[in-house]
Amino acid sequence: MTARRFVPSGAITASKTTAPLIETPQSVSVISRDQIDLLNFVDVQQAVRYTAGIVGENYGPDLRFDFLTLRGFIPVQYIDGLQAPVSSTIANVGVDLYGFEAVDILKGPASVLYGSSPPGGIYNLTSRRPSSRLGGEVQVRYGSNDFKQAAGTITGALSDGISARWTGLYRDRDSQTDYVNARRAYVAPAIAFDVTPDTRLTLLGNYQWDRVEGDTNGFLPTLGVLYDNPVGKVRRSINLGEPDYNFYRREQWGLGYELTHRFSSALQFTQNLRWTDYSEYQQVIYGAGLAADNRTVLRFNFPSSEDSQQFAVDSRFDATIATGVLEHRILAGLDYRNYRNQAAFAFTAATSIDLFDPVYSRAPIAAPALGDPYVDRRLKQTGLYVQDQIKLGSFIATLSGRQDWIRQTSYLTSPATRDKQAKFTWRVGATYVTEGGFAPYVSYATSFQPVIGATYDGIPFVPSEGKQWEGGVKYDARTLGDDIKLFATAAIFRIDQTNVLTTDTRPGAPAFFQIQEGKVKSEGVELELVSRFYEKLSVNASYSFTNARVARGDNEGARLAAQPRHKGSLFVDYTHDRGALAGFGGGVGIRYLSNSPGIVGAPYYYSPSVTLLDATLHYDIPGWRLAINGSNLFDKRYAGRCSGQYSCFFGEARQVMGTVTKKF
Repeated sequence: MTARRFVPSGAITASKTTAPLIETPQSVSVISRDQIDLLNFVDVQQAVRYTAGIVGENYGPDLRFDFLTLRGFIPVQYIDGLQAPVSSTIANVGVDLYGFEAVDILKGPASVLYGSSPPGGIYNLTSRRPSSRLGGEVQVRYGSNDFKQAAGTITGALSDGISARWTGLYRDRDSQTDYVNARRAYVAPAIAFDVTPDTRLTLLGNYQWDRVEGDTNGFLPTLGVLYDNPVGKVRRSINLGEPDYNFYRREQWGLGYELTHRFSSALQFTQNLRWTDYSEYQQVIYGAGLAADNRTVLRFNFPSSEDSQQFAVDSRFDATIATGVLEHRILAGLDYRNYRNQAAFAFTAATSIDLFDPVYSRAPIAAPALGDPYVDRRLKQTGLYVQDQIKLGSFIATLSGRQDWIRQTSYLTSPATRDKQAKFTWRVGATYVTEGGFAPYVSYATSFQPVIGATYDGIPFVPSEGKQWEGGVKYDARTLGDDIKLFATAAIFRIDQTNVLTTDTRPGAPAFFQIQEGKVKSEGVELELVSRFYEKLSVNASYSFTNARVARGDNEGARLAAQPRHKGSLFVDYTHDRGALAGFGGGVGIRYLSNSPGIVGAPYYYSPSVTLLDATLHYDIPGWRLAINGSNLFDKRYAGRCSGQYSCFFGEARQVMGTVTKKF
């Protein structure tokens, strides 16, 4: 496989400029399309398997969303540099990975460029773009659990100055859970206009349709999954819902553009704009209790809906100027986001079911009517930011600052409740890039997230704040020749999050009220290597130690949920380029996750440590690629997460996937 972009050299997410990764004084991981294709990743939570500091599949092989934890926190999803219209409970929209060229993971506080965000970082998906050169692929895939997929992308010139791309996918798959089927359709048209030699307008659209029938994966009791049950082990495939009545429906679409104009070799303007619409509805009958016989499962019926709409725009100037011996790369921008979110649910008891021998209902089960919305809000965020990357020889200083203004309106009351918050965030860093390609760096960065509400005596909450110290060294092997591509990072960090809500224990405070005296701390070490040698040998290796815990407040000392202290991985792939075996190759990977708590505080439900083996075989001939990929080859049975006594989720079982790709 020819993989010219297997090893990343830049990521616009890191600095909103084209500055090389090695010059960015903060950890950034880039999972390129070449890496995604080699390992046949289906979604983002699989794609981070060999990346340091970030953990996916927290709820096992979920068919709807990408559940991720980054440095102990849940990262927020961005698409083409603009925040996705995430819901009130889940920090991503589950858009399909096939439509994107790369996944950029910016670790640590990112508010200085992106506004409101968690202190652990964000991740950004970069859409496939049009090219004037004709190219593309058609792909079919079949695998475990009757996984069937047809996908393709084609790009080329329509006329002088106009190029287009069309990307599409249809998937029909079952699940490791009995009686579950999921279907997805995805299309993403794009068209680019070279308006002038210095002006380019790229229109980007996408539409995704999801249907899941039966259930998803989980809501199982700890007894029989995490701990011994005297009756027996719970089958990994057990479905405690109602296959004929559980369902999930989702539609989402987005339309926008990227406009670039180069005034000169030293000044460029970029604007990203997108309107997005997201809606989902589901009915879930699920297990939420276990009787004294350790086999009768009590259940509830929980229909819910979520609707989000968002307009987002980011406009920025990127200028290079010199002042004496100093070279400045100045970024100045203004972004704006107008977001509306509504959510409602209903809740009622359902019939019980046998944990080991379920008998499903033959009578129709009607979903109770949804109640009034429990979320009905509008958020408007405006941010003004500036950044200066100052070069003096091999030394680079990065200075960044941003002011945000946020207005939130809740329509749950009459009159509506309005809240205004403002916050300044900043980042300062220093990097020294040696001629040999080593780049030691150090940085300090801050972040914030709005917190809505007030103390019992009426003092409004202020934004939660994050701050991080990070130091490390990067290496890009620039002196080893064109046949060796390598990027490595070693980092050590400490994150403190303050103004975290915790129980108000002051004298006179009523029960259940909160105060902003909590604190969370995350500190650790991350090592990561992505390399490719002579277009034959690829190596991905990573190790991370993350100690993320509550430093003050409720459950003080408790570890943060779904974040193992240790994560290690290694994947090695080799392809023959000569003789009778030319084009034939294979790889093997090993992943280790130490134990992780499913919930913050007592009672503690720890998923045990696990070691998993992956492998691939592939054969490339001109215009074709044949591949077989396997994950969890020894079919380890393990709990991906237990977030409560009756909320266990199995990790993904063995998966084997065959893919045939025709490239042109």
